[in-house]
This record gives sequence, structure tokens and C-alpha cells, in this order.
Amino acid sequence: MTQNIEESLPEEKRSLNFIESIIEEDLQTNKNDSRVHTRFPPEPNGYLHIGHAKSICLNFGMAEKYQGKCNLRFDDTNPEKEETEYVDSIMEDVQWLGFQWDKEPYYASDYFDQLYEWACLLIKKGLAYVDDQSQEIISQQRGTPTRPGIESPFRSRSIDENLDLFERMKNGEFPNGSHVLRAKGDITSPNMHMRDPVMYRILHAEHHRTGDTWKIYPMYDYAHGQSDYLEGITHSLCTLEFEVHRPLYDWFLDQIIETSYRPRQIEFARLNLSYTVMSKRKLLELVKNNIVNGWDDPRMPTIAGLRRRGYTPASIRAFADRIGVAKRDNVIDVGLLEFSVREDLNKITNRVMAVLEPVKLIITNYPVGKTEMVELENNPEDPQSGTRMVPFGREIFIERDDFMVDPPNKYFRLAPGKEVRLKGAYVIKCENFDVDENGVVQTIYCSYDEETKSGTGTKQPKVKGTLHWVEASQAIEAEVRLYDRLFMDEDPAGHKEQDPLEFLNPESLKILKNCKLEPALATAQQGDKFQFQRIGYFCVDKDSVKDSLVFNRTVSLKDNWAKLSAK
Repeated sequence: MTQNIEESLPEEKRSLNFIESIIEEDLQTNKNDSRVHTRFPPEPNGYLHIGHAKSICLNFGMAEKYQGKCNLRFDDTNPEKEETEYVDSIMEDVQWLGFQWDKEPYYASDYFDQLYEWACLLIKKGLAYVDDQSQEIISQQRGTPTRPGIESPFRSRSIDENLDLFERMKNGEFPNGSHVLRAKGDITSPNMHMRDPVMYRILHAEHHRTGDTWKIYPMYDYAHGQSDYLEGITHSLCTLEFEVHRPLYDWFLDQIIETSYRPRQIEFARLNLSYTVMSKRKLLELVKNNIVNGWDDPRMPTIAGLRRRGYTPASIRAFADRIGVAKRDNVIDVGLLEFSVREDLNKITNRVMAVLEPVKLIITNYPVGKTEMVELENNPEDPQSGTRMVPFGREIFIERDDFMVDPPNKYFRLAPGKEVRLKGAYVIKCENFDVDENGVVQTIYCSYDEETKSGTGTKQPKVKGTLHWVEASQAIEAEVRLYDRLFMDEDPAGHKEQDPLEFLNPESLKILKNCKLEPALATAQQGDKFQFQRIGYFCVDKDSVKDSLVFNRTVSLKDNWAKLSAK
């Protein structure tokens, strides 16, 4: 079930979440010398998405709240899928969100030597062994949740033989898949993760940091807790799927450490967002199949995509704060994320006039050749934003859907014989219009009353419609990309028999050419954000070059999808 937006908004004073309660109890009992040290441990095998943003805000946020530290640690234990490009993008994303990790970034590969030594220690304790079976056979022998596992025939190998084989694995004497190192857990445990889990596998692959030095690589379940311990982590915050891994996390630490300090794993619900796919595998498929234009495509839920679309760090942090921290999974309405960015952009963006689908309007009784300047407010939400002067003349552009030849009742925009106000300018009345051979309106002809100028005119008639516009002779042209949700289904990944890609929204991108914008936007720079009046929030895309602007729609002024869902 999707969480209602209004229910998600924070109260003025909120009680502690369960993680804060645990931390405060640890501080009161002087556990780990009353330190708070968290970490964010991404795998450098893809770009971070909005779900990772929640984890970033939580880990760094807890460190900030309790005057502690937070490490950035890359879980680089699978060289076949990792790239430096992903490392760089992850660091950029964390800093863009407004956080800074303690010291330099850490890597699981920093601890490969120590992890190997501890693996040898477990072998010497009789708690680990080398298995020569294939992964398929090992999986079969581990049983099922309702059927206990079967011991490997190699489980009784001698310590000396295991040490020798493990060293030879390290030296690269064996091919991929021929041997693994397994912990000697409880093969009959009801927890499948305790049934002799694999600690190391052979991988002859170039590592982005260590090159070809290592031929064996630790599994996450083994490397995770030990890395936490080596870094002095006190509270290891993980998503809920790692709850069943916690006994193994504790078991490895029990065999290795002899200090009073130890890290504690705590699980929280991951972010599930409606109309969104979070699987890295599926996101990679979108990129590789050119369904989207790269990891930073503004339709992607990646942090890079949201940044390019015009989302702000403050809006994402506010969203993370609103959804809070839960112990059970639920689905958050993507409308809450969009609400958060609207709320932030409403406060910080200047209002400008842009006509996306223009039609020419001529004010027939306005002096030919005359241009005047009208004063418009930049941002009514920001008293310090000031005003700007915008040119107005005889010929202007308005939105094509702001005019109808035969309008329905309660249509308050422009139509034959009807009056509207032009934002910041005059009241006009439609006198006539031209159409082409297909009946499409080409030009609208209106009259105006000079005494109805906004604010200064002696006549201020009450009209029900106000339109935005752009003066024709000084208008600049731009390409505008109207981005929408990538999926049409509320839970695209929730259909067992169907691929999420079957629910792609064919209208997720609409490109409009030759849009007309007020001339002040000619100097807009990449990343600049604006509210196009009556339309939505937009930002300048990285594809923009001099004299060829490209704008992305960040979000509409209102949640149109909520209206569609209600029908």
C-alpha cells in the first residue's frame, strides 16, 4: 500500500525513531566509549539512486546529530562489476547532498591483507575449510528453509591441507569456480546464511585499485563486519534484507575480536517508491538497451538523474526526513518526493515567462513599432528577490491551449469575444483569428485598453483569466524537454510474471522545439532553476550551449498524476 502524502508530513515535534533510541541508550550506558561512528558502504558497480540517498541521509545524519563520524567505504570486493567511474560518481553524489565523510574514503580492498590473515586464523581454529565443489552442488547441499543442509565431503579436511589449498588459491594456481573457502557454521541451522557460508571465491580479474595482485576475493558477509571493526564503526545501519545476515555478522566477529568494543548491525526498511524501479540490474538494463540516455537521464531515479532534472539537495534531504525510519517495508508515494522539490523550488526560484507551444497574438490597436517595459516580481515567496523589467509590444506569443475557438462553460482563458489579462500588462479582448487549411489557429487578433495596465492604469476591471506571454520581437528560442514518470504502473517490479519494462510510459519524454522565452533567460547557465509561470519548474540542461538553450522540466506546478489516479 502506498503511504499517503499528508500522513507522511512531519509533525512539529517528532519522537525519536528506533535507531535514535538505540543510539541514545548506548550513549547513556557508555557503550563503545559513548562514540557514534557510522558508515555508508556502497558497491562501486553502478550509480546511486534515491534509495541510497535515504541511507546516506540516515548514516550521515545520525553522525551529525550525535557529534560523531561517518565513513564512506566502498565495498569493492567484486572486480568484475566495479569501475572507477562509479567510485567518482558516488563521491560526487554524497557531497552534492551536503555531506562530508570522515578522513579519506575507505575501501574494503584496504583490508584484503588483514581479511586474509583472519581467514587463515579461522582455518587454524577449525572453523573454515576449502571446498572443491561447484556452486551449484554447494547450493543443493545447503538445503532449503524447511530441509536441513548436508555436510560437504570436504568439511573434514585437515587444517594443514586447508591452509595449503587456501594459499594456493591466493597465489592463483586454480581456475575460477574450482575452489571456495567456507566457514564451518551450522549446516542444520534454520537460518540458511549460517549453513557453511562461502567466505572467499577465486576471481582472476583486474581490480580497479589492486590490479592483478589478488586472485581471491572475500564475500560481503565476511568482509562487512570485519571492515566495520577495523574502522571503529559503532552502529552499522543496513537495510532490512540484511536482518537474516546479522547472526553471521556477529558470528564472524565473535571468532576474531577480543576487545570490549564491537560494532552493532541495525536494520531499517529500505525505500520503495511508487512508479519506480530500484533494482541496479534493471537500471543498468535501461541504460544498456538505450531506453534512457545514460545513468543521469532525468527520468532515472539515480541521484545523478535527479540532479540533472533540477532536484535540489535540500528537497531530497527534506524527503528523507519526511519518510522517516521504519522497521517494516512499505511503499512511499513518489508524489511526496515531488511535493518536497516543489516546496523547495517555490521558495528559491525566480518566476519567468515561457511559452512552450506558442501561437502569435497581435494587439491590433497597439502602436506599431512601440515597445515598453513592464515590471514583474521575481519571487513572491522571497522579499529580497526584487523585480525585473520585461519587454511588451504589439505582437506577443501565448500558449496555444490558452485559446479556444468554441470554449466550454467556465473556460476562463481567451476565446472570441472574451477578455483576459496579460500578466503584468493589459486586459485584452479577442476580436478575430486566422486558421490554416486544417483548421489550426495561426494568429489571434485582439484589442487592448491602454488604461488597464496592471498596477498603474486608471481602469482595473475584474477578469477571471490571466495569461503569461512573451513579446515576439525579443523572444529567445529554446528546446524544452518535458520529463514524466518512466513507468505507468504503481509497482512495476511487483508483477511476478511480467518484466517491469513492460510498464514503460511511452510519454515519459516529450521534446518541444522553438519554445519562446523572455529575453533575460538568454544568459541562463547550466543548472539554473526557474519557475515557468503557470507551467512548472524547469532547469537548464547540460546539453545547453551558447545560443542554443535546453531546459528540463523538473516537476509540474501540481500533482497531475494524483488527479489521474483518482479518476
